[in-house]
Amino acid sequence: MGPRAPRTALKGQWEGAESVAGTNTREVLPGAGELSGGPLIVTEDAHLLDDLLRLCAAAGAMPEVHHGPPAARGSWERAPVVLVGDDAAARCRGTVRRRGVMLVGRDRGDPDIWRRAVELGAEYVLRLPDAESWLVDQIANAAEGVGHPALTVGVMGGRGGSGASTLACALAVTAAGSGRRTMLIDGDPLGGGIDILLGAEETEGMRWPDFAHSKGRVGGGALEESLPALHGLRVLSWGRDDEVSVPPQAMQAVLAAARRLGGVVVVDLPRKVDDSVAEALTQMDAGLLVVPGELRAVAAAKRVASTVGTMLPDLRVVARGPYAVGLDEHWVAQALGLPLVGDLPVEPGLRADQSGGEPPGSDPRGPLARFCTAFWDLADTSGGADGAAAAFGTGTP
Repeated sequence: MGPRAPRTALKGQWEGAESVAGTNTREVLPGAGELSGGPLIVTEDAHLLDDLLRLCAAAGAMPEVHHGPPAARGSWERAPVVLVGDDAAARCRGTVRRRGVMLVGRDRGDPDIWRRAVELGAEYVLRLPDAESWLVDQIANAAEGVGHPALTVGVMGGRGGSGASTLACALAVTAAGSGRRTMLIDGDPLGGGIDILLGAEETEGMRWPDFAHSKGRVGGGALEESLPALHGLRVLSWGRDDEVSVPPQAMQAVLAAARRLGGVVVVDLPRKVDDSVAEALTQMDAGLLVVPGELRAVAAAKRVASTVGTMLPDLRVVARGPYAVGLDEHWVAQALGLPLVGDLPVEPGLRADQSGGEPPGSDPRGPLARFCTAFWDLADTSGGADGAAAAFGTGTP
C-alpha cells in the first residue's frame, strides 16, 4: 500500500473561498523546481495588505509585494501563489494565466467580483475574514513546497515487552542512514521516552509537552527544526516530568506536518488505543505488529489487531523468536490472519551497544539493520509497505 495523501489535503472550496470554473485555459503551470520565493501579493489597499502580511506570517512565508504586475520577468510565473487584491484586478488584466492566482477582497456584496476574477484568470475568489484559515493553509502549503507525503509506518507490540520500540528505533536509524529524510515519533506516553534508545535524552529540542496544545496547522519546517537531532534523524519524544495528555487535534496537527515533509515517518505506538492513538492510526500507511512466538503473546496480539485493524487496513506481523515448540513465524501470522513481513532477528550485544550510546540498527552489518534496510528498500521499489512482505517471500496467510 503506497502513501496516501495527507488528511489535511485542501478541498476545492471552503468557507469564504469559492472556486472559479473555466478560467485557466492556456495557462502556464509552474513545474517542479520552478516555484521560488514566497507568495506574490499585488494590492494598493493598505488595510488588505496588512491582513495578507499577517496571514503570510502565520503561515511562515515571506511575501513579495507589488502595487501592480511585477516588472521583473518571470516573477508572476514563478511565485508559488499569487494573491491579487480586488483593487488591483484591473491592473493585472492580461497577465499570463497560471494556477494559484487568487482574487482577495472583503465586500461580499460586490456583483462585479466574479467578472474581474474571470478576466484575471483567478482560481479562487476569497472573502476575508471568512477565508483566513483556508488561505493560511494554502500559503503554508506553497511555502513548504508540498510534494509526495512521507511513507508513514506505525509500530506496536502484540504484548508488553515485545520489542516494538526497538524495531521502531532501528527502522528510523536505518532509514536516516540510507539518506532518507526521517522523523521518529514516540506515540506512547507511558513508554519511558524513545529518545533514550537514541541516546538523545539530554539533547536540546522540543518534546510532546510543547505541542500538547497545538491546534490547526503546524509548519513542517518549524517542527523539524525544533526537534532533537541525532543519528541523522529528528525525534519527537516525551518529557521526563508529569504525564501530559496529547489531544487528538494536536496529534493530527503534528503528524500531518511530519508527513508533509516527505521521506519517512516512524511512529512508536502503544497497544491501548485512545482517541489520540486512533487519530495517529488514520495517518499511517502501514502498521507493523511485533509478536513474540508464544501462545499467550499471540492471544494478546489478536485483541490488539482486532481493534487496530478497524482503523488501519494495512496491518502486518513481524514475528519474534524464540518460538514455543511447534510455532514459527508463519504459524504466528496465520493465527492472527495477517500478512507476515518476516522474523525479527536477534542481535547479539544489542543491550551493550545501547549502554554505550549506540541505538538499535546503528550497526549496518548487524542482522537488525539488514532486516530494516530490506524493509525500506522493498517498500521503495515495490510501492510502499506492500513491497516489504515480498522482501521475505511472505504474504497473506
